[in-house]
Amino acid sequence: MGLPHSSHDRGAQFLRKPHPGIAGVSLATIRAPAYFPKTMSSTLLTTHSQAERPPIILPLIVACALFMENLDSTIIATALPAMARSLGESPLTMSAAMTSYLLSLVVFIPASGWLADRFGGRDVFVSAIAVFTISSLLCGVAQNLPEMIAARVLQGMGGAMMTPVGRLVLLRAVSKSQLVQAMSYVTIPALVGPAIGPLIGGFIATYSTWRWIFYVNLPIGLLGIALALRFIPNVRMPDPGRADIRGLVLTGLGLGFLALTFDNIGRGALPGWLVAIAAAIGLFFLALFLRHARQAERPAIDLTLLRLPTYRASILGGNCFRMAIGGTPFLLPLMFQLGFGLTPLQSGSLTFASAVGAMGMKAIAPPIVRRFGFRQLLVGNAALCTLSLASYGLFRPSWPYALIIGALLLGGLIRSLQFTCINAIGYADVPPARMSRATSLSSAAQQLTLSIGVTIAATLLALVKPSHATASLAPADFLPVFLAMSVFCLASIFFFAALPHGAGAEVSRACHRAPAPEAD
Repeated sequence: MGLPHSSHDRGAQFLRKPHPGIAGVSLATIRAPAYFPKTMSSTLLTTHSQAERPPIILPLIVACALFMENLDSTIIATALPAMARSLGESPLTMSAAMTSYLLSLVVFIPASGWLADRFGGRDVFVSAIAVFTISSLLCGVAQNLPEMIAARVLQGMGGAMMTPVGRLVLLRAVSKSQLVQAMSYVTIPALVGPAIGPLIGGFIATYSTWRWIFYVNLPIGLLGIALALRFIPNVRMPDPGRADIRGLVLTGLGLGFLALTFDNIGRGALPGWLVAIAAAIGLFFLALFLRHARQAERPAIDLTLLRLPTYRASILGGNCFRMAIGGTPFLLPLMFQLGFGLTPLQSGSLTFASAVGAMGMKAIAPPIVRRFGFRQLLVGNAALCTLSLASYGLFRPSWPYALIIGALLLGGLIRSLQFTCINAIGYADVPPARMSRATSLSSAAQQLTLSIGVTIAATLLALVKPSHATASLAPADFLPVFLAMSVFCLASIFFFAALPHGAGAEVSRACHRAPAPEAD
């Protein structure tokens, strides 16, 4: 059922007409997918039949916005020394520019789902891009550290809305059978951003001013706003209910203090006792939220979603996998620069191979998923990812660069496939009315576990080599760290193996007959 005439947006009117040439894929008529409730307040983008490929323009719009965010979160690390010199601060103090962004991101993510339901996914998504773009400009013109921190907090607010709402826009615009193809595009930013961030950051810091690290977001943001307004329908829920203000405050404080804890463990920026207090405060507020969530009709974070086997496997198994992978963008540049003696630009050129692998997987992921199904693929590919991650610890300066690049390329391929499967199956059985809460919970968990991954990697490296001796790190020092991180990857298999046979068959379109119970 469509909106009243006054509520139709230009994007929906444009897409009703067959369009022959957007990225080589025609756009179909606007109609609601069969799995959507008839009370939805806007018509949705889909295809004429299940056999057609999903419109490529929507995943690309969302992917570009997410790429801008993921790139920004990693690119700044390379330029911190240059930023510190320019603003008259020490590099250690400048780390507040990274921490403030992370805290703002985690605090505001839980509110994104309700805002999208209340005001429409497209409008919130466009507003998020606008906030992120404007704050990028403010970061670029900042003249001191307080101005930079304020701009980064604002940027984190925009980023907190872009990731979950962008994914929500996509989930509501494609049918479930098209989800793997769509997610294969959206997965790329999470892998490509951290891989090429050091490369681009090193290039800009070396040959230009660090301010261009933020200015590059301006044209991307403006283009994203224009495309989103034209091509994305503004879907909103008919009855979003009241915002769970108490729950949002409790989760924001709890997640914020935990993010602060994980960002400072083992770094020495804060005293150990202060980090412990931050952890205790974070756990206290989350405990209060758990008590509140049992009584709230629509809590800010809906933990009952974990009762769905596919969503539970995506959250628990996926976050275990992310903890393992999250430390890789931190460890590889250190290995190549301190262990191999390479420059930041040379190091970034090597790690770029994993980004190429991630991009290469987008075309072949859907047929692989259809061939093997989610459960078999998640278990088997997690084992391959474990071996790949552990093998990074064997890299030595004497190895031919072609061999290292080949290993990183293969690692990017299989990790991209795993993330595509994790993201797609997570929403296979989520009812449309709860989709916004599912994306909020998933995004908050992802941000925390990626931070935990970096913290674990840094802590393990400090155990191998005390902080005062990090300048003398040898390639062999990274082997036990990569081996330990690969254990988390291996542990994710436990959650994926618990999936029922044929899980997510509507999404994967894999026609596997479930075996008899005794076969298990």
